[in-house]
Amino acid sequence: MSTDEKTTGRRILIGRVVSDKMDKTVTVQVTKKVQHPRYRKYVSRTQTYKAHDENNQCQIDDEVVIQESRPLSRTKRWVVVERRSA
Repeated sequence: MSTDEKTTGRRILIGRVVSDKMDKTVTVQVTKKVQHPRYRKYVSRTQTYKAHDENNQCQIDDEVVIQESRPLSRTKRWVVVERRSA
């Protein structure tokens, strides 16, 4: 947990941009490993989030850091904090 997350109480996730077709919005896919409750094997789980990209600078396959925010639209509750080019 970073110091920024401790002070604001907002979650921070790292993922890949899978769509940048919308204006000022990107779709980010976050992958995490979870342990299966019975078989104890680690399984990949993916989830997609819509994030606000103010300057439209993110492109497909960029790695981004997103942070939870107030609701910006019906489905958009995340903001791109940092962009790492692929």
